[in-house]
Amino acid sequence: MVPSMLQTLRIKNLAIVDNIRVEFRGGLNAITGETGAGKSILMGALALLLGERAGKEMIRAGEEQCGVEGTFVLKDPSHADAILQALCLPPCEDGRVIIRRIISQSGSARILVNDSPATLQALKRLGAVLVDLHGPHDHQSLLDREFQLAVLDSFGRLEKLRADYASAYSEWRALESRKSDLQRSDAGDVAAEVELLEYQAREIRDANLSENDESELQREHSIIANAKRIGELAGAARSALTEDDASAFNGVAAANRCLTELSQILPEAAEWKTEAESIASRIQDLSDSICRATSNAECDPARLQIVEDRLALIHKLKRKHGGSIKAVLERLVEIEMKLQSLRERDRILKEIDEKIRQAMSSLQSAGDKLSKSRQAAASSMASAITNELKDLGFPHGVFDVSLSAREPGPSGLDDIEFGFAPNRGEPMRPLRAIASSGEISRVMLAIKTVLAEHDRIPVLVFDEIDANVGGEMGIAIGKKLAALAERRQVLCITHLPQVAVYGQTHWVVTKEIKGGRTLSRINMIEGESRVEEIARMLGGRSLTSVALRHAREMLARIGNE
Repeated sequence: MVPSMLQTLRIKNLAIVDNIRVEFRGGLNAITGETGAGKSILMGALALLLGERAGKEMIRAGEEQCGVEGTFVLKDPSHADAILQALCLPPCEDGRVIIRRIISQSGSARILVNDSPATLQALKRLGAVLVDLHGPHDHQSLLDREFQLAVLDSFGRLEKLRADYASAYSEWRALESRKSDLQRSDAGDVAAEVELLEYQAREIRDANLSENDESELQREHSIIANAKRIGELAGAARSALTEDDASAFNGVAAANRCLTELSQILPEAAEWKTEAESIASRIQDLSDSICRATSNAECDPARLQIVEDRLALIHKLKRKHGGSIKAVLERLVEIEMKLQSLRERDRILKEIDEKIRQAMSSLQSAGDKLSKSRQAAASSMASAITNELKDLGFPHGVFDVSLSAREPGPSGLDDIEFGFAPNRGEPMRPLRAIASSGEISRVMLAIKTVLAEHDRIPVLVFDEIDANVGGEMGIAIGKKLAALAERRQVLCITHLPQVAVYGQTHWVVTKEIKGGRTLSRINMIEGESRVEEIARMLGGRSLTSVALRHAREMLARIGNE
């Protein structure tokens, strides 16, 4: 069965890459090439798949968009499937997770996970269980105490205890924040706020609003303000319909008389007579309706003033409380709730104090459990890392994990300090006080090796983990990476031939000029091509017979180990 791994990485129009597809293999994949050939673009592409932010400046010049695609094959996809399900994304099919990311010059971006749209946060959450990527800039994270706590918790598999503590901490902080809000003002300020809120509530209640008030008042205002014109138009309409000698009603009545006589001569005229009678009845009804609807349209200055005053009040309340009658009524509910809270401030404070006491008890209990487990894990982790460091050039080095109590914080009740004594007879000192960059690289590799036994991340990526070391230390790092690759797929960008020879698969990144444009290429090398690449790393561009012989000897020695 195929081991869990990054199987395929495809990059299109990213920086100096036009279109490459890499079919990685299990074990240790060594990636080499001259400075500037484009090795960092591989790491950048991987970082994009893991949720790193992107900008259109990454797009190859002259292109409209760039894209990255990664296919991960998982021997046991249950962990990834649980996260995919929580993110409402399709599960792995045949153990595969396919991530695509496209960035356009227009500023738009698309993220697809198993062909379904996803967010950047979703990508980060999923990427965290697929790849552990470590670059040169990550060395300093080892000196950060929060990172050190995260390492210890990962080693001890304390995620559940840490989540329980985080939940208790969040609840305690929320209660403390609410208490601070209630205590932010003294008694005089509270009294003034109560007085203001009572005035606002009384003003809204006295208005006795309903959501239809404004439209009904505006209609009434329009009728009163235009009463004279309404009367004129209604009177003219009634005159034309029923009241003038030449009215429509009289005209239809005359027609009806003619149709009565006509029906005695022409039988079908009876239907015309009936229709004329109906029209006359409808004309009379219409005239009556106009009369009823407009008879009360009087120009009443007193009533007009009342309506205008109420509309002015409504507009005033709307300006003060949200722009609509609905918002004013909702504001009244908020004010009344706040008034109740302020009037009962002392009682509520007592209740919150009791809840804080209970929350602190739960927090302390969760923190104590986490601290106890951390203490147990610290000694074991220190011993495991010390053993790994013996293979990395520190035969007498000792690694230490020291915990001390602190006030409750987001990560627990513990302060942590990684200590390191690289040589026999030297006192234990904080890692951040003594470690050179080369030492930090080796310590980080030792930690990653130890954690690989405890976590389920299938792919480990190291970008120049061998920075600032060489010679025998390079061999030690190569051996350690090879051992690590027995349990995980490892991708390692390296400038050291001592490390590269340990790669079970060797990739070389090169540049070429085509059509006046610089392009980056990556190819798997074997046989004589690999000998030449190792020789180049040993002696530069001139492949001397000495360098070639040395390269063959190094590869042969690794093959016989």
